[in-house]
Amino acid sequence: MIQQLINDQKFINVQGAQAGLTRLFADADKTGTFYTVLKNDKPLGVLMSKRRWDSLSEDLEALSSPNYKKRIADARKSKIRYSSAEMKKMLGM
Repeated sequence: MIQQLINDQKFINVQGAQAGLTRLFADADKTGTFYTVLKNDKPLGVLMSKRRWDSLSEDLEALSSPNYKKRIADARKSKIRYSSAEMKKMLGM
């Protein structure tokens, strides 16, 4: 299921992050969320689990691939379209 990244965001102030860093990492990993760390209501950075970071890094690496970008551009130019039912059947779902 596709989920918007913004739905996974939580906020915490810098003092709270410092006081419970290990707990925040564990919570982020367990719940699939990430924390935006704030100081005076301004974002300083993002705290996320290693698993989430690995997933995002993999996605960014794929998106930077010229071959991947070319395949997307070619697919968008194509007049062939598949319904979701057809795609599920093709993927064996």
